[in-house]
Amino acid sequence: MKTFLDENFLLTNETGRKLFHDVAEHLPIFDFHCHLSPKEIYEDKKFRSITDAWLGGDHYKWRALRANGVGEEFITGEKTDWEKFEKWAATVPDTFGNPLYHWTHLELQRYFGISETLSPANAQTIF
Repeated sequence: MKTFLDENFLLTNETGRKLFHDVAEHLPIFDFHCHLSPKEIYEDKKFRSITDAWLGGDHYKWRALRANGVGEEFITGEKTDWEKFEKWAATVPDTFGNPLYHWTHLELQRYFGISETLSPANAQTIF
């Protein structure tokens, strides 16, 4: 069985794999559609938690949370970072088939070394 989100994720043929690994993989990323403010990137903002970085301004995640019936106080309101993250962890399994599912797990894997899929069962450990 193929590993979930391996080093060839979305690279479906040899040409794609060669172009990515031999040419593009080590080039800088120019992301013109980013949910982090350019000012925060420039100033090297230190986020207080994964919730602050992940959910602080991502309207796609907000929409998924709302569609999952999560109250606004857990999205843009005054709930704690943990309470907001807990709601996101409960929503992630319902995003299967949506890019949010893959983005969440790619970020966990690539930047935090976590290969588990996020769910309520492991939310506290991952947080």
